[in-house]
Amino acid sequence: MDLTILYRGPLASCDYDCPYCPFAKRRDSSEQLRADRSALERFAAWASEQTDDQLSILFTPWGEGLVRSWYRRTLSELSRLPHIRRVAIQTNLSCRTDWVADADLDTLALWCTYHPGQTPYDRFLGKCRDLSGRGVRFSVGVVGFPEHLAQARRLRADLPSPVYLWVNAAEGRSYTDAEAAEWTDIDPFFPYSRDPHRSAGLPCRTGESVISVDGDGTVRRCHFVRDELGNLYDGSYRRALRPRGCPSAVCDCHIGYVHLEALPLYDVFAGGVLERIPAVPAATQPSYGAGKPIPVSLAAPRRAAGA
Repeated sequence: MDLTILYRGPLASCDYDCPYCPFAKRRDSSEQLRADRSALERFAAWASEQTDDQLSILFTPWGEGLVRSWYRRTLSELSRLPHIRRVAIQTNLSCRTDWVADADLDTLALWCTYHPGQTPYDRFLGKCRDLSGRGVRFSVGVVGFPEHLAQARRLRADLPSPVYLWVNAAEGRSYTDAEAAEWTDIDPFFPYSRDPHRSAGLPCRTGESVISVDGDGTVRRCHFVRDELGNLYDGSYRRALRPRGCPSAVCDCHIGYVHLEALPLYDVFAGGVLERIPAVPAATQPSYGAGKPIPVSLAAPRRAAGA
């Protein structure tokens, strides 16, 4: 089996205080942290044993994982296994970066988000340059609030040119064509994020070759559909894997709609779907233009939820 797994354990604590995030400055108790560590170690042990499968794994913690030693260690260890095609994590990059020396950089990748006001610009940029110098695969992104525009432009200018800078449309916000054009100048794929995508009944890879797993091993098709497919650890989920349409009206998060078969994003991000890295450097991609419609996009305000 060639399977992509989105893993999200119980970790919910973060060292940042972003006003658009419900988990800002949340603290997990020692007991909660032990539970998260135990759940992650159980998942890593399972993944290590699946030598007859090819696995691609993206860790999507509610909180910040890389400030915890068990996430750094797990990423490094999994990256060195021959049946793991890719192991990646979403991170604010507040941790040190020297830990990547223990990982297989042909397999490891990072999805990094810059949060203006939460960390000094030069510190974040320095870590990006360090990752680039070490040969780490990574993308960098920002949330598309008006107050972030100047910093995003500065970051695009200062990052090494091959590094993709993506922009997430801010949830609960709609964009005029003029506003969207400013963000599209930074990220040529911003039009895919600008509005939610109509997904009801459309074929999606989730539930067939992509699954979501929580700390207890409960398997769902994705983070945004609560129906259970079984459990990872007893193997019951395998019987439920099959092609299926999306039961939701719209999909407005990249880690969800990237798997919609009606969108060409598996071609756009070929080889870099989990870490959000385009197959061709973004600097050479044609801009779609703010007014050009994206297939099956739903021109409607985004839902108010965490960015």
